[in-house]
Amino acid sequence: MDQQKNIVIIGAGYAGVAAAKVLAKKYKKDNSVTITLIDRHSYQTMMTELHEVAGARVEPEAIQYDLRRLFAHTKVRIVTDEVTKVDHGGKTVFTKTGTFSYDYLVLGMGSEPNDFGIPGVKEHGFTLWSLEDAVKIRLHIEETVRKAALIHDEKERQAMLTFAVAGSGFTGIEMVGELMEWRDRLAKTHKINKNEIRLMVIEAAPTILNLLGRKDADVAEAYMLKQGVDILKDSMIVELSGDAVVLKSGERIPTHTLIWTAGIKANTDVADYNMEQARAGRLAVNEFMEAKGLEDVYVIGDLAYLEDAEGQPNPQIVEAAEQTGHCAASNIIADISGGEKHAYKGKYHGFMVSIGARYGVADLSGIHLKGWFAILVKHMVNLFYFFNMGTGFYMWRYVEHEFFHVKDNRQIFRGLLTRYGNVLWSLPLRLIMGFFWLNQALGKIYGHHVWGEATRGFENIRGFFGSYEDGTMGIFPAIGHMFNEMLLGIGSDSWLVDHSIRMPFPWLHGDALSGATATATSGATGAGATEWALPIIAEAPGWFQFIMQHIGMPTPEIAVAGQFVIVFFQLIMGFALIAGLFTWLFSFAGAGLLVVLLLSAMLGWDNFWAIPASIALMNGAGRTLGLDYYVQPWIQKQLHRLWYGEVKSIYSDHKNDPSAQTDKSIKPLKSIKG
Repeated sequence: MDQQKNIVIIGAGYAGVAAAKVLAKKYKKDNSVTITLIDRHSYQTMMTELHEVAGARVEPEAIQYDLRRLFAHTKVRIVTDEVTKVDHGGKTVFTKTGTFSYDYLVLGMGSEPNDFGIPGVKEHGFTLWSLEDAVKIRLHIEETVRKAALIHDEKERQAMLTFAVAGSGFTGIEMVGELMEWRDRLAKTHKINKNEIRLMVIEAAPTILNLLGRKDADVAEAYMLKQGVDILKDSMIVELSGDAVVLKSGERIPTHTLIWTAGIKANTDVADYNMEQARAGRLAVNEFMEAKGLEDVYVIGDLAYLEDAEGQPNPQIVEAAEQTGHCAASNIIADISGGEKHAYKGKYHGFMVSIGARYGVADLSGIHLKGWFAILVKHMVNLFYFFNMGTGFYMWRYVEHEFFHVKDNRQIFRGLLTRYGNVLWSLPLRLIMGFFWLNQALGKIYGHHVWGEATRGFENIRGFFGSYEDGTMGIFPAIGHMFNEMLLGIGSDSWLVDHSIRMPFPWLHGDALSGATATATSGATGAGATEWALPIIAEAPGWFQFIMQHIGMPTPEIAVAGQFVIVFFQLIMGFALIAGLFTWLFSFAGAGLLVVLLLSAMLGWDNFWAIPASIALMNGAGRTLGLDYYVQPWIQKQLHRLWYGEVKSIYSDHKNDPSAQTDKSIKPLKSIKG
């Protein structure tokens, strides 16, 4: 292909990002194709989790995914700008700061709330369709409860503490679910009775959650009613003032907060694009996701209108957005590289709704889930999304925010995984494990007999000072005795001097040496003790012996070298844990080494405690009075800068932004003729 092809994608939502990923993968090494992604933000927002920010479960950064990180080391150019005009005849996109010629244009700007012209909704209601909306709701609720707690007038106080959600689709129900769980914290913080906080869902239709089957929807409704949520059905809102909602029935509900989730329409920015519109302002497309009446223009995601069946347009859900993005991208590829275009055929795997962090309802192609399992599946689906995106960074960030950085037990495992436990109390255990590994290493370096004599004073400590006729002594004399013995030099049975094979594997000894014999003669599980504990298992399992014989330690020479490595590794682990340096890594490695010793029939019950202790230290124990407090953030910062470059609030790759981590072989866009 000799002719230059420019692909411009407007909108970095689920659909736009999906299309850009497919195109970037296909044309990774093809310099004749450029891909430019334009969005008014420098990040993608995980729209399905906006309620978590609005309900104060996670912080805003938890659902912001920087576009530089998402497209690191790809040829996708990222431009942070606002599109002002699209000239289809001249095949040019105009933004506030520049122009972009295109051969193929992909529109994926999504949708926006639809208030249906109901008086007062635009002025007094809160929408939940952007990160800014979510933060605004969160701050408003916190401030309103704070003020209400000081109000003496009961009617005014009740109006302020009534929070209404208009619409019972997924967004509305998920929003009220977060408010249910936030209610306890709001009440406790502002010293009010949680029963004063009234939550309600107002729905114009006779049923709620109408994308779900009635049985699943009824389960969700029953759960919310049990949690004290008022659900008003057949209740159309006709007006909203600053202090009340007015229903069609004439009922007036005093409230200072109405969160509007009752409808959406196409992004109104496209009204000036001179394109054929369909229901709710969505742009009409053919079966290939091509805009009707235009060439080389594709419309994807919520913005596109294509009927899957008579009178049933493609749903405005994440799965449909991604699939339309993939369809458009594959058809552009077919046009550029040759091949047959494929008609869009939506394949949706079901629907799920979370009602807070601990309860959900799901219909997965006929498999009905509720409660804990439904929420677990939702987390797995979100992680799978990041996996498909090829971003391990955001997979881990998601796990952190959803499982570890959680307060008030607002996750499916309650408080079991939270990092907000005080790691100060892990400090003694960290020091004990550090000295445990030093004892193991020095016992092997000095030899069983020398190290046994050196540490004899610690067997029966008597106070801090003094040495006694029965051989006991205080802590400080015991330390002095240990250093005096160490100065005498290492013993003949030191692992550094005596190259005997300590591993109890028959092929290394030429006989059927048992695990018990090897342990008793080598002292592999400890140093300084006068008698060795028998191993937990008498003989290594057959499968483990097979691995060690063919991969781990196939020859005596490798076994001896491995023993040297173990000695110095234990020494490093000991000092690192005492200093709190790379605590997670060394605790994980220590637990792994102990498991290997266990399977090798070399670990006794006397040291088995060290396995769960090592696992316990993986809670971030090095952050308290440890070097991890300084070192790990610095390393993370350097690695992120090396891999992603400088993360910025505005990207302008079309101006050859020096921070862009894109394919260096691509020329600046301004040098490309349309």
